[in-house]
Amino acid sequence: MKSESSNQPIGKVMHHELKQTLGTWQLWGIAVGLVISGEYFGWSYGWASAGTLGFVITAIFIAAMYTTFIFSFTELTTSIPHAGGPFAYARQAFGPTGGYLAGAATLVEFVFAPPAIALAIGAYLHVQFPGLEPKHAAMCAYLVFMALNIVGVQIAAAFELCVTLLAIFELLVFMGVVSPGFRWSNFTAGGWAGANTFSMGSFHGMFAAIPFAIWFFLAIEGVAMAAEEARNPKRSIPIAYITGILTLVVLAIGVMVFAGAAGDWTRLANINDPLPQAMKFIVGEHSGWMHMLVWLGLFGLVASFHGIILGYSRQIFALARAGYLPEWLSKVHPRFKTPHRAILAGGVVGIAAIYSDELIQFGGQTLTANIVTMSVFGAIVMYIISMLSLFKLRRTAPNMERPFRAPLFPLFPAFALIAALICLATMVYFNFLVAVVFAIFLVLGYVYFLLTRHQRDTASADVLLEE
Repeated sequence: MKSESSNQPIGKVMHHELKQTLGTWQLWGIAVGLVISGEYFGWSYGWASAGTLGFVITAIFIAAMYTTFIFSFTELTTSIPHAGGPFAYARQAFGPTGGYLAGAATLVEFVFAPPAIALAIGAYLHVQFPGLEPKHAAMCAYLVFMALNIVGVQIAAAFELCVTLLAIFELLVFMGVVSPGFRWSNFTAGGWAGANTFSMGSFHGMFAAIPFAIWFFLAIEGVAMAAEEARNPKRSIPIAYITGILTLVVLAIGVMVFAGAAGDWTRLANINDPLPQAMKFIVGEHSGWMHMLVWLGLFGLVASFHGIILGYSRQIFALARAGYLPEWLSKVHPRFKTPHRAILAGGVVGIAAIYSDELIQFGGQTLTANIVTMSVFGAIVMYIISMLSLFKLRRTAPNMERPFRAPLFPLFPAFALIAALICLATMVYFNFLVAVVFAIFLVLGYVYFLLTRHQRDTASADVLLEE
């Protein structure tokens, strides 16, 4: 057994306990589905601080960061197709401590994103059923989709592809329905942080809106955690990632512009259902189009919710298999071959977050906004570590098989790294209390990491072969 101090290669895994069944279209469905709820809600909170025009600039900057990041991240995913994703890359590049930091950050991202989406599902259902408590609906969503993920990855991925296609169709329908009322003057009115002209306050607001622009694209990297379940990851993952990010950029710009141009955009900021409310400007509250949007709009939320459950469960599974979490979380279901305990564990944390108003609703932000921000903190830290891992592995493992190489290296990964560092600095400045809570999570996790070295040294389910 290797000691923890050795730099263990993660190019191959001896025991593939997860079934390799996913094809290119299914991976594309996961890539887009993981993120597409970001087009339905969350981003409009950015309007509250930056205004529509200011938020456009923020969103373009973040879109550039994600595009360069995905082109760079794909090199890591195809070189090291491991269910741990960023955890595996950082562990190979920087050893166990690097693996811990990347794994913990990814875990925060993927465990805290689902409760925000579940609350949005509850808000959408509340529009149709005013007597339904949104939090109860959110909890029921967890129970239903945890069960679906446990049944099997093939069924889960097929479902994910279907609801993703329906969600894209619905976004196109939304843009078509509100287009007759499209007025550019609506979008630009007070577009600079509530003012009609650019000022230093606009600049301030654009930085404050960074977490909500990230929400447009958050979690696309989760495809990496399905790499062990892909039939041909070296070919299918690059296609899924690149087409996925291009799909999402187009949809994000379209939804944001059409929603803001439909009416008084200030009424859409700080709410969980901006698209139905934007449609009310055009068709009224009782239109059949309105009811269709609410029902079909659920597909976008469900696609991301369901996909991120897949993502967090694989991250918990991989960390437990390598001894970074209790070993019993790495067990797979004897019949379905899915990490059922990891699925349930992440669900328990998410449901607890939904009902933790007094703990999570602080700093003048709503419960959803704080959960979104916490998830984004995890993502940004993981992006930074991943890009550093790419640079390190290019230097220390030049002969590693790289089926896909980051284009314009080192420019693309350098831009993604610098942009992520800027995002992290501004997020700490504008969300200091959430940053403190995030740091506490990392510190407590690191204490556990230090106390469980023997657990990692004796982990037998993630024995790695030399190249």
